[in-house]
Amino acid sequence: MYEIYYTLDKGGSHLTELLSNNIYMLRAERRWSQKHLADLVGVSRQTIVSLEANRYNPSLVLAFKIAEVFEVGIEEVFQYLPQQQKGDE
Repeated sequence: MYEIYYTLDKGGSHLTELLSNNIYMLRAERRWSQKHLADLVGVSRQTIVSLEANRYNPSLVLAFKIAEVFEVGIEEVFQYLPQQQKGDE
């Protein structure tokens, strides 16, 4: 699972947002190439590369398409876990 962290300041409360996905793992389990997955969901191979590296967050429509081709729920592909930063209690 790949993860990306970023910090938001919402009204003085700092939250660390954790975004992660299992695209690489799900794709590898099926022995699909990045190109094959890209063709199935209608994007470029480079988009899949960027998604797997967490350099790009998909649109909601693309996230659902990816989950659909893997035949899993969207929450099995993408996870969102906001976490309170230490010292902000």
